[in-house]
Amino acid sequence: MVDRYDRWAVMLVLIVLFGSLLVFRASGLGGVTMLATWLASARAALAVMFLFTSISHFTPMKKDLIAMVPASLPRPDVLVFITGIAEALGALGLLVPTTRFWAVCGLIVLLLAMLPANISAARRGVLLKGRVATPLSLRIPMQLLFIGWAWVVR
Repeated sequence: MVDRYDRWAVMLVLIVLFGSLLVFRASGLGGVTMLATWLASARAALAVMFLFTSISHFTPMKKDLIAMVPASLPRPDVLVFITGIAEALGALGLLVPTTRFWAVCGLIVLLLAMLPANISAARRGVLLKGRVATPLSLRIPMQLLFIGWAWVVR
């Protein structure tokens, strides 16, 4: 059951990322000029994925995210709020040519900064929606995928 939940949570984020990539690319092929290339579609898909993940920072899920923050860091509630805002702003920044590079840099820094919390949560067995946090064997490759994807779409 725990593994199924973890895999589903991981799959949901990946479905949003790759599903929106395919929808955007199909739209580009259908004549939507701003999505006319794989790169533009990949950029928009990453923005959608970050908007999707940022929403959890402002829902009842935020309590679980707060629990993920290592005890050594102050004000986990504020950190979760700030990271949610940063994800949303980074997503929007990806879509604006003049802010794209800095948005990518910010999102990469954010992903690297949040990785210790994800590692800590996995090691401590923090519960998310009543199930154990995503195992490191899935979390680290996902973070690397997001970092690489962000760098490519810059």
